[in-house]
Amino acid sequence: QLQASGGGLVQPGGSLRLSCAASGSFLDYSLIAWFRQAPGKEREGVSCHSRGGISTYYTDSVRGRFTISRDNARNTVYLQMNSLKPEDSAVYFCAARVNRVPGSTCLNSIFYANWGQGTLVTVSS
Repeated sequence: QLQASGGGLVQPGGSLRLSCAASGSFLDYSLIAWFRQAPGKEREGVSCHSRGGISTYYTDSVRGRFTISRDNARNTVYLQMNSLKPEDSAVYFCAARVNRVPGSTCLNSIFYANWGQGTLVTVSS
């Protein structure tokens, strides 16, 4: 079971760090990902990360601003979000998958069956 936290209200240009905690061990999962969904929009893959950091992908709109990381000792995955923009406002979800998928297809939500509850991020002045 996954649980996302760390969302909140932040001004444009600010930073937030989201956390995703697992009730079990993240070592059981080859892939960890963050998705987001804004009102009236489809769920969008933000970043995905394979065990051992072999492969990490970001959607174009967040590359260079967001960083995904994993702390296996704490069974926690993070999404560091810097230089936030109003268009980053959404409910953010973490997801996990046991087996890898090819390349950046890990940004596609159809590959994930394990989802955490979302955490709301609002970027506004």
